[in-house]
Amino acid sequence: MNVMGEILLESWRVLSDSAPYVILGVVVAGLLKVFVYPGSVAKHLGKGRVSSVLKASLLGVPMPLCSCGALPAAASLKRQGANNGATAAFLIATPESGVDSISITYALLDPIMTVARPLAAMATAAAAGLIENFVSKPDETSSIKPDLSCPVDGCCDGVDCPADVHRRHHGPAEKVRAGLRYAFGELWGDLAGWFFIGILLSGVIGALIPEDVLGRYLGGGIQSMLIMLAAGVPIYICATSSTPIAAALILKGVSPGAALVFLLAGPATNLASLTVLVGVLGKRATAIYLTTIAVFAVGSGLVVDYVYAAWGIEASAAAGHASEFLPAWAKVAAAAALIAISVRPIGGALGSRLGLVESGSCPDGHCHLGHDHHDHDHHDEQGKDDTAPTCGSGQCRCSHASNHKETNPADPG
Repeated sequence: MNVMGEILLESWRVLSDSAPYVILGVVVAGLLKVFVYPGSVAKHLGKGRVSSVLKASLLGVPMPLCSCGALPAAASLKRQGANNGATAAFLIATPESGVDSISITYALLDPIMTVARPLAAMATAAAAGLIENFVSKPDETSSIKPDLSCPVDGCCDGVDCPADVHRRHHGPAEKVRAGLRYAFGELWGDLAGWFFIGILLSGVIGALIPEDVLGRYLGGGIQSMLIMLAAGVPIYICATSSTPIAAALILKGVSPGAALVFLLAGPATNLASLTVLVGVLGKRATAIYLTTIAVFAVGSGLVVDYVYAAWGIEASAAAGHASEFLPAWAKVAAAAALIAISVRPIGGALGSRLGLVESGSCPDGHCHLGHDHHDHDHHDEQGKDDTAPTCGSGQCRCSHASNHKETNPADPG
């Protein structure tokens, strides 16, 4: 078999093993979007040095946002009154974990890594947030204005329509439909391209790299952790797409602790987002953010390696056993479905980059940093402004993020 065939075959194996769990995670994430009360996160993150950070760490773990999505969400939380510590905690816990990445970790790795990954993310987030809040006392006088607008269809803003009244607007079936539209529209549209890049890279690693090469340098110890940290910090990769790469590395002899360092550092940091972090948190908080991630990622990796050694578990032998519970036809069907729902967002993103779609769209076909429709005033005195950007099918027909700066009359900045 030629090299390309081996890469595609290995990529297909990883895709079919992970697809059912990816779909499950995306569905759960979509339902969280519509069933969790709007603003329930933001309203808890403004008061208290400790409680706000712990809440942000806990609530950030299940949210399926990569760093590009977590940044505007965190900026919105900051404007709504969240203190720096809670914002930093949210920015770490959210991209490092998520219900979708947890489910794919179970599929491609093993139960130990499935538990270790969100626990390490939560511990790292809490430490960074607490350090920031105790270094700089939070402003307890800031007013919190959570976003109470309807997540189903935007039928009300939640201010003139109280929550107890709004709950009667939409039944469970309508919320489920809205959640699924979000899951397989906007959410998967943001993840699809990166996920398939991760699948392809895992195929390259599995097909081309000899068994003993990576194990020789990344088989364990502090040196392995530091190498993976250096590899993970500057690159952009989301939690879901980093998982098949980590699984392929483990199968080639990389220690599970070193793989965990990559899973923690890669999604939470990248060079493109650091300048934005400085603007959202400030230089000192950004330094605390990066230092805490580095220290806790390496520390978590060393602990995980110790656990595997103490329990006598070979990570490469345990990886991927969860996928064996499903019949082959179910895995093939899920993989085919995942490919089918990915054609449109990936095609849209490629078309945007090649100039085949309207130039007013964001480069990847989606609006990310600095855009929040609720912070714009798209209505004049006569009614709806026809020039307002409209969103649909997970794509936002509006100008690039540089033109998306939110306007808040109460915020002089």
